[in-house]
Amino acid sequence: MKKIAIFTSGGDSPGMNACIRAAVRTAMFNGVEVVGIERGFSGMINNEFINLNSRSVSNIVQRGGTILKTARSKEFMTAEGRKKAHENIIAHGVEGLICIGGNGSFTGAKTLFEEYGIPCIGAPGTIDNDLYGTDFTIGFDTAVNTAVEAIDKIRDTADSHDRVFFIEVMGRNSGYIALAAGIAGGAESILIPESAEDWHKMIDLFTGEHRSKKAFTIVIVAEGEEHGGAIQIVEHLKSIKSDFEARVTILGHIQRGGSPSAYDRVLASRLGNAAVEALLRGETNKMAGLRNNLVVLTPFDDAINKVKHLNPDLLRLVDVFNC
Repeated sequence: MKKIAIFTSGGDSPGMNACIRAAVRTAMFNGVEVVGIERGFSGMINNEFINLNSRSVSNIVQRGGTILKTARSKEFMTAEGRKKAHENIIAHGVEGLICIGGNGSFTGAKTLFEEYGIPCIGAPGTIDNDLYGTDFTIGFDTAVNTAVEAIDKIRDTADSHDRVFFIEVMGRNSGYIALAAGIAGGAESILIPESAEDWHKMIDLFTGEHRSKKAFTIVIVAEGEEHGGAIQIVEHLKSIKSDFEARVTILGHIQRGGSPSAYDRVLASRLGNAAVEALLRGETNKMAGLRNNLVVLTPFDDAINKVKHLNPDLLRLVDVFNC
């Protein structure tokens, strides 16, 4: 290949810039020209292509967000939109794509290959850590650290006032952030979509015969919890126990921003490098991930559709530590 394009798509995550930097410099090291596509598939349709070189990606490894911007595109979901995207890719002489994003982004890249034969390798850029084929996704570590920092501060207030706090974290339909942040933050209860038992244990914590006698309590709620978010859960507890009182904090998008952790910078650099090298040796429709600290390639179909199960040892720790 003589020319490739890099784009970020879906929700931003800390470390995307480090991945862009690694991909650009790996391509240039191999004598390959690089362009960036701004605003993901939307920019692909609207012809937002820019030239990238070593200078373009200087001083970005420590920056959160993505210098290439990101956007969701309804137009790309149509055949007409994908046709425009393909025409622009061909007009710029691009022979392959590097996609940094999550399962929706990989689905779009996979469709482009199936319809037009444009090869693509993905790098998993999402704080949710929900992609099969990699132990960690780019941005997850930073998001957890951000959540834990907030939990530590809220714990000080909870302790001072002998209060119950429900803290809602991001993760879409995955409980990875909630589980990791809850264990690291010393939460008394963690509610995640993957475990129905946690709901009953939490109810018992406040209303059961052996309810907790602790002066204050921290409960972590994953935003995708099937019984609702933190606000809805507190309302439910009030309907069971009329004198129940709790404060709710929704951390929201602060988990997606900020300077990436050292771990995320290294992970993003490894995967950006691996993605370009895989594309140049003829691989396509695969995601570069990290398993057992080794870079591996996983077909997009598996990364998108297979379920990534939570570590059962971590689930067991929640019970052990809160006995």
